[in-house]
Amino acid sequence: MADGNKEKQQQPISSFCLHVTECFQDGSPKLSRKSSSPDNLEHEKLGQRKPGGWKAMPYILGNDTFERLASFGLLANFMVYLTRMLHLDQVSASNIINVWSGFTNFAPLLGAFISDAYAGRFRTIAFASFSSLLGMATVTLTAWLPQLHPPACSAQQQTLDQCTGPTRAQLCALLLGLGFLSIGSGGIRPCSIPFGVDQFDPTTEEGQKGINSFFNWYYATFTVVLLISQTVVVYIQDKISWSVGFAIPTLLMACSIVLLLVGSRVYVHAKPQGSMFSSIAQVLVAAHKKRHIKLPEEAGMVDGKFYDPPIKGFFVPKLPLTNQLRFLSKAAVILDNDLKPDDGSPINNWRLCSVQQVEELKCVIKTIPVWASAIVSFTSMTQQGTFTVSQALKMDRHLGPHFEIPAGSLGVISLLTIGLWLPAYDRLLVPALRKFTKHEGGITVLQRCGIGIIFSVLSMLVAGLIERERRSFALLHPNEHVSFAWLVPQLVLMGLCEAFNIIALIEFFNREFPDHLRSVGNALLSCAFAGSSYLSSLVVNIVHHVTGRNKRPDWLTKDINAGRLDYFYFLLAGIGVLNFFYFVYCAQRYHYKTKNVYIIEEKPYANQVELASTDV
Repeated sequence: MADGNKEKQQQPISSFCLHVTECFQDGSPKLSRKSSSPDNLEHEKLGQRKPGGWKAMPYILGNDTFERLASFGLLANFMVYLTRMLHLDQVSASNIINVWSGFTNFAPLLGAFISDAYAGRFRTIAFASFSSLLGMATVTLTAWLPQLHPPACSAQQQTLDQCTGPTRAQLCALLLGLGFLSIGSGGIRPCSIPFGVDQFDPTTEEGQKGINSFFNWYYATFTVVLLISQTVVVYIQDKISWSVGFAIPTLLMACSIVLLLVGSRVYVHAKPQGSMFSSIAQVLVAAHKKRHIKLPEEAGMVDGKFYDPPIKGFFVPKLPLTNQLRFLSKAAVILDNDLKPDDGSPINNWRLCSVQQVEELKCVIKTIPVWASAIVSFTSMTQQGTFTVSQALKMDRHLGPHFEIPAGSLGVISLLTIGLWLPAYDRLLVPALRKFTKHEGGITVLQRCGIGIIFSVLSMLVAGLIERERRSFALLHPNEHVSFAWLVPQLVLMGLCEAFNIIALIEFFNREFPDHLRSVGNALLSCAFAGSSYLSSLVVNIVHHVTGRNKRPDWLTKDINAGRLDYFYFLLAGIGVLNFFYFVYCAQRYHYKTKNVYIIEEKPYANQVELASTDV
C-alpha cells in the first residue's frame, strides 16, 4: 500500500472509538497565559467568568453517557424487536434500521451548524436531550401498550409466517419515536465534546491537562456504554421484557436532563461564533464570480494580488497558498474595488475571500475521495446489527444448560477484538514496523485505512462461507442448530476492520483538517456511516426485488434457510474489492497537509502579504 507522498509526522492513537461521530482530539497549542494578552481578552469575551473545569464534568459526561446508553441500547437489539415484536420481515426491518441510522448520523452535521451559528452548545444540548427523552418514551410505549404493537405470535406461527404485522398507525408511532431520537442525537453528539472542552482554559498548562483527561474519561465512558448496551440492556430486553428494557434507558435519559440542568450554574457558556459553512459558500461564490480571471504564475501577478490578512481568533494556524484546486484560489485574488480604502477589509465577502478561507475549503475537498471509499467499506460493519443478528437467531446460543446469549449481544466479540488488538498493535507491532519503515507511526494513516478495507472484504467473504455451511447444515438437520461460535471469525474480522479503518480515519481527519475545523472532519466521518447505511439499504432493496423472480424466494427472504444470504455477503465482498482498487488510486495521489512556518510582512491598508515559508 503506497501513499502519494510520505507523511511527515504521525501519532498512533491508542484509544479507540466504534462510532466515530463523537470522537475528535483537541489541537490547541500550549501557551502560557498572560492577564493582559489579546487571547485572554478574547477568552473573556467568550466566557464572562472562570471556566467550570472538573466541577462541570459530572453533569456533561453524565448527560452524554445516558444519551448514548439510550440510543445504543435501542440499536443493539432493534433487529430482534422489529422481527419478533412487530413481526416485520428482515428486509423491511433492515430498511428501517438503515434509514434511521443514516438519518441519525447525518443529523449531527445540522446540529453542529445550529449550535455554532445560532443557539450555542448548552441550549442545543438541552433541547436535544428533551427530544431524546420524548423519543425513548414513544418507543417504550410501542412495546408497553397493546394498541401500539401487533398481537403476540407463537414460534410456530412465526415459522409458518402467519403473524399479523403492524398497522400503519403502529408503524407511524414507532417512526415518530425514532425521529425524536435522531433529533436528540443530532444535537447532543456534535456539542458534547466541544462543550466539555469549553470548561477548561487551553492557554494554561492546567487547562491542557484537564482537556486531555476529559478525552480519556469521554472515551472510557463511551466504551462502558457500548459494553452495557450490548450485554445488560440487550439481556433485559430479550429475556425479561421489551417494555422494561426500553423503560430503563428512558429513565436514565430523564436523569441526564436533570444532571444537565442542575449544573447550568457551573458551566462556561461560549457564545455562538458563526459557522464555517458560510465561509465555504463564500469561497465557492467568489471563485465562481472570478472564474474568468487568470491566476498568478509563480512570482508574477496577472490580475491582482492575493488577500491574506492576519488571522483573527483563537489559536488558528495560518495555512499557505497551495497549487492544488487552483480554481478556488481565484476567490482570494484582489481586483479593483474589492477592498475598503480605510481599513483594507473586503467590501463584499461574497466576492473576495482570504487565502485562509480558500485553503480551509481545499482541506475539506481533497479528503472527499478518501471519505467516499469509507462509505463502501463501512457497509460490512452495518451488517452486524441486521443480518448477522438474523444468523444468530438461527443458531444455538447457549452457554451451559440454562444461559442463552441474546442475539444482539454477539457484537461484543468485535468490541473485545478491538480492545485486545489496539494495545498489542500500539506497544508491539508499531515499534517493530518503525525499525523497517522509519515512520513514527509504523505505517502511514492511509495505509492503515487500506488494511481496514481489506479486512472488511475478508469479513464478508468469511461471512458468506460460514452462512453457506450453516444453511447446508440447517437443511440437512432441520431440528438441530450450529453453535454461535461459527460467527466468531467474521465478527473478529469486522472488529479488525474497525480497529484499522475507523481509527485511521479519525486520525486522518484530525490531521488533515485545520485545527478549528476538526469537528467538521468528524461530522464527515459520521456522514460516512450515514452513507453506508443508505448504501446498504439500497443494495438490500435491489437484491430483494431482482432475485425474487420466477416464484423463487429472494436471497433475503424472511426465512434465511430458504434464502441465499451467503450470495448477498459475496456481493458485498465484490463491491469491497472494487472499492479497494479505487482507494489505492486515490491514496497514491493524495498529498498530505504541509506544515509551514511563516514570516509575514504586512502592507498597510491592503492586507496583502508576502510570505516566506519553510517546511518543518
